[in-house]
Amino acid sequence: MMYWDKFLTHAPALLVAVPLFAAFLTPILSKFGSRLRNGWILIIAVVTELMVIALTYHVYVEGGMVYVFGDTVTLPSGSSVPVRIIFNVDAMSMFMVFISGTLFLLGVLYSLSFIEDESGKDKFFTLMLLLAAGMFGLELTGDLFNLFVFFEILSIASAALVAYRIDRAESIEAGFKYMTLSVMAGLFLLFSVGIFYGQYDALNIATIAEKIEYNLLDKVALVILITIFAMKCGSVPMHFWKPDAYGEAPAPISLLLIASGQASLYALFRVSFTLYGLSLDTEAVSWVIIFLGVASMFVGVTMALVQKDIKRFIAYLAISQTGYMLMAVGVGIASLQETATGVQFLNGYGYTAAKGGIFHILNDAITIGLLFLVAGAIYYRTGTTDLNKMGGLAHRMPLTSAFFLIGGLALTGLPPFNSFSSKLLIFESVYNYNPLLTIIGLVMSILTLAAVVKIFHSAFLGPPMKRFRDVKEVPPAMLLAMSVLVILIIGIGLFPNMVVDRFVEPALDSLVDKLEYIRRIKTGGA
Repeated sequence: MMYWDKFLTHAPALLVAVPLFAAFLTPILSKFGSRLRNGWILIIAVVTELMVIALTYHVYVEGGMVYVFGDTVTLPSGSSVPVRIIFNVDAMSMFMVFISGTLFLLGVLYSLSFIEDESGKDKFFTLMLLLAAGMFGLELTGDLFNLFVFFEILSIASAALVAYRIDRAESIEAGFKYMTLSVMAGLFLLFSVGIFYGQYDALNIATIAEKIEYNLLDKVALVILITIFAMKCGSVPMHFWKPDAYGEAPAPISLLLIASGQASLYALFRVSFTLYGLSLDTEAVSWVIIFLGVASMFVGVTMALVQKDIKRFIAYLAISQTGYMLMAVGVGIASLQETATGVQFLNGYGYTAAKGGIFHILNDAITIGLLFLVAGAIYYRTGTTDLNKMGGLAHRMPLTSAFFLIGGLALTGLPPFNSFSSKLLIFESVYNYNPLLTIIGLVMSILTLAAVVKIFHSAFLGPPMKRFRDVKEVPPAMLLAMSVLVILIIGIGLFPNMVVDRFVEPALDSLVDKLEYIRRIKTGGA
């Protein structure tokens, strides 16, 4: 028990340290053979996921915790300066870490077969580990400067993985585009951090949240932060990098890019609720986020309808689904109010909308992730993602075809799949705020169904093409990764209340409770 308690105490640091140090050891182990390297990567991914599960359980049962790196240093002048990094581990951050850790494990499992015949596998897995470390750090940090550091780690690793297939000019272009935008975003993020430090002489999110005055400089920083994180999660009108990056990246990397986008979405919500809270103009900010959501829903699904490449089709659907989360949480922000006990929702529908938006983060990651892995399976066996060159694949790849149908129907919000519950929460609650928003959402869901049916017919139905007569199902590891996501889609669809009550509501409560966030940091988690 003593060792278990010590492990839980240091688990937040280990979640970043384990994949980070494993990344630097991977190229060395690769020199001793691919089997050793593959086994090493899989063990690290499994151990990381087990740590995620253990820490998530602890936080949800025992409550949040604070982990501090470093200490206070006494200068020769006699003054004391804190030199430390703080991780705030609450239900919302662990909700996101659980999503990231699960997708990371499935991405590694899928990759073992998917890139088996490609070169540069040591670099591929090293970058995957760095990407995971960046995601975990971004989701756990309670410090704005270290948010910037992990943001940069995540961006660099992602850009390199997007450009992994260097023999393709399209991949190089997509990676360059992603890197250029990420560098600009990182510079502006650092600029906004400087704004806060210059005013409040602090980098800690809780300290700034307690002191924030919402003056002109704070408003400038807010605009910058919303723009940066909206761009990184793929919101319209900053979405133009996403179809290229998702379309050109190897399928397991597209899976991790989903988790990366969700991490940026989390950062946007953390800034809105925790850093600013009610100090911001909730009505104006909420409508900005709602507008971004509605625009993303519309542009994403309409562009998906005309795609000829299956991965770009899924990328545009991912943009559309991001819109539902933004719209829902925007409605939640509009209904915030301050009471004697802290920040609360003015009405029930605001709370339900935000709850639906948080729930949809989980459902979207699973559903879009499955579709990208299916697209990867098609490419693995046929060598193409061009829908004009496909047809009749259901005869050769029945399991993969079934997986696509399940993922596609789940994405549209049909029962009994997972997204039905989150979209129902969103539509019912948003209708009370503005009925037009629900109508738009329903129309976009119908168009999503039309797009899924069109792609399923093009790729999987009809007589089998002669050029695919030797095509067969993908290796077991790839099928297993897809099967886990299918099980989650069906399981969450059948038992949504259990997920919402035990995971989503505590996550939302911890996100909204700014005073508790500040208190936990000030008392060291006690």
